[in-house]
Amino acid sequence: MTANAQVMFGLSPWPEEAALPAVWRDLDRALWRWVRTHGGDPLLAELAGWASHADGQGHSALPLMTPPAPYPQWDPQALAALQHSPLVTVPGVSDGGPPRPFVLDAGMFYLYRNYRAEVDVAQALRTRRMAAQPAQYPPSEADLRALFHGRWTPEEALQRAAVAQAPGRRLLVLTGGPGTGKTTTVLRMLLALSREYAARSGADLLPQVRLAAPTGKAAQRLGDALRQGVARLAQAQPPLPADWHHHLQALAQAESATVHRLLGSRARQGGFAHHAGARLPADIVVVDEASMLDLSLLRALLAALREDAVLVLVGDADQLTSVGTGSVLMDIVQALEDDPRDDLVRLQHCFRADATLVPILAAVRAGDPAAFQRALDQAGAVARWHPVDTTATLRRHLQAWAETLARTLTAAAIDTPVAATDAETLRQRLALLRQRQLLCAQRDGPFGAVQAAALIAARLRARAPGWGERWYPGRSVMITRNDPAARLYNGDVGLCLPVDIGGGEIRLRVLFDPAEQPVADAAPPRLFEPDLLPPHEDAFAITVHKSQGSEYGHVAVLLPPDVESPLLSRQTLYTGLSRAQHSLELWSSPPALARALHTVLHRHGRLAARIGGG
Repeated sequence: MTANAQVMFGLSPWPEEAALPAVWRDLDRALWRWVRTHGGDPLLAELAGWASHADGQGHSALPLMTPPAPYPQWDPQALAALQHSPLVTVPGVSDGGPPRPFVLDAGMFYLYRNYRAEVDVAQALRTRRMAAQPAQYPPSEADLRALFHGRWTPEEALQRAAVAQAPGRRLLVLTGGPGTGKTTTVLRMLLALSREYAARSGADLLPQVRLAAPTGKAAQRLGDALRQGVARLAQAQPPLPADWHHHLQALAQAESATVHRLLGSRARQGGFAHHAGARLPADIVVVDEASMLDLSLLRALLAALREDAVLVLVGDADQLTSVGTGSVLMDIVQALEDDPRDDLVRLQHCFRADATLVPILAAVRAGDPAAFQRALDQAGAVARWHPVDTTATLRRHLQAWAETLARTLTAAAIDTPVAATDAETLRQRLALLRQRQLLCAQRDGPFGAVQAAALIAARLRARAPGWGERWYPGRSVMITRNDPAARLYNGDVGLCLPVDIGGGEIRLRVLFDPAEQPVADAAPPRLFEPDLLPPHEDAFAITVHKSQGSEYGHVAVLLPPDVESPLLSRQTLYTGLSRAQHSLELWSSPPALARALHTVLHRHGRLAARIGGG
C-alpha cells in the first residue's frame, strides 16, 4: 500500500499527529485521523478527538465556551465557522438530510450517537411526565395506614407521599440514601399501582410487573427484598385488608433480571429483542440502582416500554454515576426538582436501628470536612480513619485485614466439608461474603484493588496448606465476563469451599447465590467446579464501582494518596462508605480525603436541561 493510500484510509500518521495530546487514547487519535481523511479541518479534527476523549470519561458532550482542564481554550470565531462544515449538524440551522457524525448544540460539541441518545431520553421522559392522569383509585388515609401497619409517623411521611402519588403516573423516581426505606416504599407503591391497573382494566386484571437493575447482584437483591416484603405484609398485624392480598400475589411472582436480560440482549450480535418495534410485555417496570444506568441503556429501555407502562426508577442520586456515558439519575432528579410534578420523592430519614453512620454520609454529601471529622469522632469504634499514604503503611493494614479475615473464616469452619445437598449451611457460608469487604477507589497500581487482593490472597493461601496454589477454602472470586450458559455474570462473587459431593468424596467447589429467577428463596446456592468457571479474579478487594448494588456489614475504603487522581471525588467516597451497614474504616491520607470531599464529579451534557424543555 502506498503512503498516500495509507493516509487516505487513516492507517499512517499525519505529519501533525505527533503533536496530539498525550492523554488521548488510540480511539481518540483514530477519530482525529478519520476527520482529517474525510475533509475536516484541523479544528474539527481536534474537537472530534477531544469529544471522543470526553466520551471515554463518561461525558456525553464536549463543552466549548468555558472548557475545564484538560481541554484547551478555543477561538469563538473559529468555533462559529463549524456550523458550515458538512460533517457537523447544528439543530435548527442545518437540520434535514442524513445524520452527520457531529452535532454543535448550545455550546456543546457532540458525537452524533450521544446527541441522539440525549434527545431521545429527554423526549421519552417528558412524554411520560405529561401522560400522568388523575388516579381512578387513589390511596385513602385508611389505605395508607393499612399498608404501613397502622402507623402514621412523621418519619414515614415521604414514604406515604410516594405511595399516594404513584397511581396515574407513567414515570416515578424514588431516590434516597442507604436505610431510607426505598425498597419498602417501592413495594407499597407497586401495590397502589397494581390496584390502579386493575381499576383501569375494568376486569380486575393483575399487571405484569418486571424488576430489573443494571447488575445481576442488584437485581437479585431487589427481587429477594420485595418477596420478603410481600411475605411480611401477608402476615402483618394488624392484618392487611383482604382486597390487597390479590395484588400481593402479582408482586410475589414478579421476575427480576438485569436490564440487559429484561430487554433481551443479543450479546455479540448487538441490540435487543425488545425495542420500539417489539415492545416489552410489561405493565410496570422497576429499575433499582438507577444511578448505574448509562445514557444508551436508558434510551433502549425507554424505547422498549409501551406508552401505557409505568416506569419506576429507584436509586441514590448521590452515588457514583455509571461506568458508561452520562449521569442519568442525577440529571433526571435535577430536572424533576426544577419542575416539580409529584413524580419525584427524595427519602431522607434513615430507619436503620444503628444510625451512627448517617452523619458521616451526610457530611460527605455536603463536602464538609469539619462535619465529617465530628461525625467520625462521635461514631467511636464504629467508624475509624486510618491515615494511609505510603505503600509500607498500606501493607501493614492489608496484613491486619487479612489476619482478621482469616480468623473469621476459621471461626466459620470454612475448612469443614459441607454436603452438596445441605442448602442451609451453604447459605450460611455465602453470608461470609457479606460480612466485610475492602473497597478501592482505583483498580490498578500499588493502591489498587488488584494488588490489594493479591496480598490478602497470599496470606489466606498460607493458612490453607495442602489445597494448592490457586484454589483453597475461603478464596473469594469475582466473575469478570458474562457466561449466560452458566448463568454467571460480570460482578457475581463466589466463595470456594470443600464440598462432600457424595459417598464421602470431598472436592473444592465455588459457591454462588441462586441465579436470577422468580422465586429465589426456593433455590439453593449453586456449586461450580473451579476450573469450569468463566474468567474471574480475586475478590478480597474490589473497586468502589464494582461494589454498587451490594452491602456489607463492615467496609474499608482505600483512597489513593495522589491528590491529582481523578478518582478522588465526593461521589466515590460516598458510594464506598455507604456500602457499610454497621461499621467502616477509611484508609486515606489527609490531603486525599480533603480532595475527595472537595471534588464533585460533574459530567458534561444537557440531559437535565432537555428534560425541562431547554
